[in-house]
Amino acid sequence: MKGGLIHVYIGDGKGKTTAAVGLSVRAAGRDMKVLFVQFLKTSETGELRSLEKIGVQVLRSELVLGFTHQMNEKARISCREEQRKLLDRINEILKTERIDLLVLDEVIDGVNAGMLDEGALRSLVEGKGEDLELVMTGRQPPEWIIAAADYVSDIKKVKHPYDRGIKARTGIER
Repeated sequence: MKGGLIHVYIGDGKGKTTAAVGLSVRAAGRDMKVLFVQFLKTSETGELRSLEKIGVQVLRSELVLGFTHQMNEKARISCREEQRKLLDRINEILKTERIDLLVLDEVIDGVNAGMLDEGALRSLVEGKGEDLELVMTGRQPPEWIIAAADYVSDIKKVKHPYDRGIKARTGIER
């Protein structure tokens, strides 16, 4: 494949990560090397097990800190450090391995929550190899991400069971 493009899945609806997982499955099925990185998420999910079973490399923080809006300052500092380490690890891998598809799940939310340096993300995006396909997910991206993207899909919530108090269910939402 020549000429890697940038995909951005945004919005308040359910399905951004699911879309990124679907593209990862498609790419892996064509023997592409996929690196799937989750920012801010730490709970065990079914999609990550599935991705690992088909040979997708998955990276995420091992430090469980909860939702950013519920963190105290010490937890926020730890979270920032963990997200920076993830970004550093991605840059290391991109220098030493051939990656065809890189998924940065919830990276936009990491920037918006102040947990990830926007300049560091921008450097990664602007310095990506020309054949690297890149996916970023999250809500309310900065304008430069929209401008850099080749695909932008806005997933809008019309109705969601969480609004009625139904928590995430194993195998469906996690």
